[in-house]
Order: sequence, then structure tokens, then C-alpha cells
Amino acid sequence: MSTLPEAVRLRLAMQEERAPELEARVRRLLAPLRGDERVIDVGCGAGALSFALAPLVGEVVGVDSSPELLAAARERAPENCTFVEDDATSLPFGYGEFDLVGCARVLHHVRRPELVVADMARVARPRGRILLADQLGDVDPMRSIEADRFERARDPSHTRLLPDGDVRALLEANNLVVTAAEIVRETRDLERYLDLAGVPEGERGPIRGLAPGRAYSVEVGWYVARKP
Repeated sequence: MSTLPEAVRLRLAMQEERAPELEARVRRLLAPLRGDERVIDVGCGAGALSFALAPLVGEVVGVDSSPELLAAARERAPENCTFVEDDATSLPFGYGEFDLVGCARVLHHVRRPELVVADMARVARPRGRILLADQLGDVDPMRSIEADRFERARDPSHTRLLPDGDVRALLEANNLVVTAAEIVRETRDLERYLDLAGVPEGERGPIRGLAPGRAYSVEVGWYVARKP
């Protein structure tokens, strides 16, 4: 792990820090679980959601396009987790292969999030469930534009934050029925957030000027939906 870039090591440290809270939230939102479910974590990154789900289910398959993050996930993976390098918009699995399909903090990195949600619905079995989480955009379009401008300056892979209504519309467009939802506020420290993106000190001035503040809060939506 010592060979990993500083930003990735910071990300892993934060992942460990948040792990108990994430597992508790997942356990609560998805209860009841049988314990033998086959799960796919779409856009798994370094495995945060995969590891939260692993103690609760039979098998977890994580899919991501970043070899670096997948390598970090594999180093720390429990026995029932495997990781595959592939595209979240075209998953290398057949129709209805998974009891549960998870996707956390991915949609705002994708130019066409509707393709991700459609493929998540495709690989879920009939009566299977979708767990989707992402930072939300503001219902006020101008505020959302400002937030996207800051996020894109911090991390060029950022595309657009979707408001709650748009996320629900993507689920409903794929005939997925929302059975549980909650919006959680997260407080972020600006400098640590820039560290996580690996922004060099010399490039931070203009980005700080776009930020909502040294410490600010964002909303993260969590949705559980069922496939008919």
C-alpha cells in the first residue's frame, strides 16, 4: 500500500474511518437480508460499499474502470469479494444475475448516468433490489451550476450533480420502484477534500475561490428500489 499515490492512501484512510457508519446504514436500509445474496457493486472504487456489504451477503463482485483503485481493493478484500475491471455503463454480466445491485457516489462521474442505471436494472434479477447513493444537486439550477463548477475544478472527472427528483426519475424510467430513501447531510473540510483529489498546493487558490467555504455541508441521497 506504500506505493500508492498520496491521494489514494488518504482515500483509503477515510474509507476505513467511515466504514462502521456505512455498514450500519447499509444494514438498516436493506434489512431484511437472507445472507446468501449475490451482489454487484457498480463503480466500486477501492471497495467501500463492497466491504460494507460483504458480511451481510454471500458474494460481492465489484466492477470499476480504475486499475489503481481495484488493486487497492484486492489488497484488502475478504474472501467473498472479487473485483473486475470494466465499464459501469456496459456491465460484463447477463440479465438477472444479481439479487442486489449497489452503486455509491458514481453517477456524478458519468456523462450518461441513465446508461448506468439501465444496466444496473438489467443485471438485477426479477424482485431483486437496487441500492443507489450519490451526492445530490440543488433544486435551484443556479446553485447546482455553481456546485458543479467547484466540483469539476477540484476533480475533472466530475460531470453533474443530479437533484433528488432526477435520481428518482432515472429509477422510475427503468421500472424500478423506490421502497426506501433518505437524504443525509455530510460536512466536508475543504483542504482535506482537495487532498483527496490530489490537488497540488499551487493550483488550489482559484478552486478555493469557487468553494462554498472552508467547511461546508452537502446532501447525499440513498435510495433502495425493487425490480418488479
